[in-house]
Amino acid sequence: MRSRLALTITAAVTAALLCGCAAPGSSAGPNSPGARPASPSSTPTQPPVDPVAAFVEERMSQMSLEQKAAAVLMLHAPGVDPAPTRSLVVQGVSGLILMGDNVPATPDELTALTAAVQVDAELPALIAIDEEGGDVQRLPWDTAPGAETLRAEDPAATTAAFAERAALLAASGITVNFGIVADETDDPDSFIASRVLGTDPAAAGARVAAAVTGEHGTVFSTLKHFPGHGQAPGDSHSSVPAAPLTLDEWRSGPAIPFGQGIGAGTELVMTGHLIYASVDAAPASLSPEWHRILREELGFEGVVVTDDMLMLQNNGLPEYADPNENAIRALASGADLLLYVLPADPADVGISVDGLIGAIAGAVSSGRIPEARLDDAVERVLTLRRASIS
Repeated sequence: MRSRLALTITAAVTAALLCGCAAPGSSAGPNSPGARPASPSSTPTQPPVDPVAAFVEERMSQMSLEQKAAAVLMLHAPGVDPAPTRSLVVQGVSGLILMGDNVPATPDELTALTAAVQVDAELPALIAIDEEGGDVQRLPWDTAPGAETLRAEDPAATTAAFAERAALLAASGITVNFGIVADETDDPDSFIASRVLGTDPAAAGARVAAAVTGEHGTVFSTLKHFPGHGQAPGDSHSSVPAAPLTLDEWRSGPAIPFGQGIGAGTELVMTGHLIYASVDAAPASLSPEWHRILREELGFEGVVVTDDMLMLQNNGLPEYADPNENAIRALASGADLLLYVLPADPADVGISVDGLIGAIAGAVSSGRIPEARLDDAVERVLTLRRASIS
């Protein structure tokens, strides 16, 4: 209202000047001594409206607390029958992860599957896959080289490989690749050794950035496993590996590939269930401090997705035995999207999808998770979903 009123006043004054009208009670005209020359009128320019942001704001205004809680989940249902996977989207989850058991015999069949699970053309669910190449790939028809080949070649080869890989994924309706390993290590016995794109920070960083460049504009890129698995011995699928580095040592080493990939424009970063005790006793996936570092020090503004949350339960430690508590802690710490590679019956791993949604919503209602934190996560995730069709 104020801006409209200001425009009205400005227009009236400008009209008076242009027509040579004197102000009430004055005899001055346009040629009178001391009269100011008329100045051309100008129309104030309004800031451009971001159509994606406007859409997301409108959609969020219509969502209940439970719908927002569902929107921070990315889930898996086994098999090539689209019905169980589609039912997850109907429940309101924002993403699906395809594993090997979801991949049919041909690219055409995969395209049909990904199309069949979508329920909202204006806001498609994100469909993700681990397609690194080499040791970790889900598509048997992906012939692009993986890390063991690429780290011995010029970074341009990495760009070409990930561009080829991204085109395969996009053609099948996949929108997110969990495919760029930003970890680095020179230890051949490391769990992650065969999958790193470089054995030192500089070499890894150059190829991580090259991989993001190759995928850019075709699929959304993901860097994993923040803050770096290469310096944390052990396998995070069955333990919580710990790294002995100080924060300064991290900044001069494992941080570099992540910084390079963020600078190249990655849309997602995946947090690992990894402990750097000098920074936080909690795994990075549950650590407010690591999320702060990722946002404030590395400048990442995109979607933070966790590694599979079931991995925390698999380590046998009692502090991670409650899946609902793990979800609350991850979201409260700064995660935007919680990943679960579920079996056909989630109860087999002690999980109920409705239970997860209820636990998150309840934590917001009780104040454990600030409502603004949930809204921030939902806004980022819905923005990525909407951008997938633009």
